[in-house]
Amino acid sequence: MGGRAGARLTRHLAASVSRMTLLRLVRGLPDPGQRTPRVLGVDDFALRRGHHYGTILVNVETGRPIDVLTDRSAATFANWLHRHPGVEIICRDRAGAYAEGAHAGAPDALQVADRWHVWDNLADAVERSVAQHRTALPAASAPDTDDAAPASQSPRREQIKPESSAPVTPEQRTDRWAVRARERHGAVHALLNDGLGINEICRRLELARGTVRRFARAATVEELLARNGTGRRLSLLVEFKPYLRQRWSAGCTNATTLFTEITARGYRGGPTLVRDYLHQFRTATHIPHPPRKPPSVRRVVGWIMSDPATLDPVDQTRLDAILATSPPLTALVSHVRAFASMMCSLRGQNLEQWMKAIEADDLPALRSFAKGLRRDQDAVTAGLTLPWNSGVVEGNVNRLKMLKRQMFGRAKPDLLRKRVLLTN
Repeated sequence: MGGRAGARLTRHLAASVSRMTLLRLVRGLPDPGQRTPRVLGVDDFALRRGHHYGTILVNVETGRPIDVLTDRSAATFANWLHRHPGVEIICRDRAGAYAEGAHAGAPDALQVADRWHVWDNLADAVERSVAQHRTALPAASAPDTDDAAPASQSPRREQIKPESSAPVTPEQRTDRWAVRARERHGAVHALLNDGLGINEICRRLELARGTVRRFARAATVEELLARNGTGRRLSLLVEFKPYLRQRWSAGCTNATTLFTEITARGYRGGPTLVRDYLHQFRTATHIPHPPRKPPSVRRVVGWIMSDPATLDPVDQTRLDAILATSPPLTALVSHVRAFASMMCSLRGQNLEQWMKAIEADDLPALRSFAKGLRRDQDAVTAGLTLPWNSGVVEGNVNRLKMLKRQMFGRAKPDLLRKRVLLTN
């Protein structure tokens, strides 16, 4: 708390001390005696996100932090290892800087790539693959077989709004975004093929540099559409629409009454949204059941990455319907489950055979993932074979973030390091 809590306490101890003095005393405390660990865990953390990062080193066997470095460069990590010989195993993520620093500072140490990070990289590849075959996703949207409920006739008919003034639905906005994304992707890649640089493309298309870079990195527009709609804010009325249809079918057609009822149930929007939604029932002879939307790419990825034994039966049925229409996605699921079995049973010796099976299939995203594994194959094989992982390191990173936020703007690296090393 910037020393304020300690300064308040000293007033009750008849030894009033300013908070700055307390912080200076904390900075002057000696580091706790730490032996060089046999199993070392390393990970980065943000001192200022996007600008400045540090490195935390943890004794994986005891779970205690042993040092905090002021950056995350390979040279700094290698120098620390040179000053502390004796590390036998280094648990890390897939970051290249720590791999390079470990090779330079402790060439005889065994590097272990964390399994969670490998699984997370696989999930990214699965998402790109599903996006490339998103045309198979509507197979999971079986049409409703229930007959539409007859709409109660209202004694007062409202005037139908002209079609041009109808509100644009989220689905229409998504379609427009997809069309614009395809046009921009084609324009950016056409200019790239002509040999133009990013800055020139930004000037010609009048787009931001980040936008042009995002379109340039994507080999196909489907990669950009993979997350389309996953972050879109849902309507406040979504969860109350079934109740409104039910009450309308029961004969309650007063918008004000229905607005009052759903407000009591937790609705936080205004009455206009309710009236606009009910307008379609006043002009129709039947209340249509909303068509089931195809599952999003992200949701299908969740089904694929889940344990089949714990997957909801309805979700499993929808996934089976998708796989029945898409042999590439069927192969994808087979590869993912083979990798999960290998990872959970610690059979890293099967990694080479798994990668060869990937290379034999026409799944570009998975082949790219396997190519990345080959660049770090020894560490990944060790991560899929040995019981060591970076879980305890991630826990210490979370604790470090809590300490940093407690100290607000005074979380300078030297003070933060003392607090991390001296806090029980």
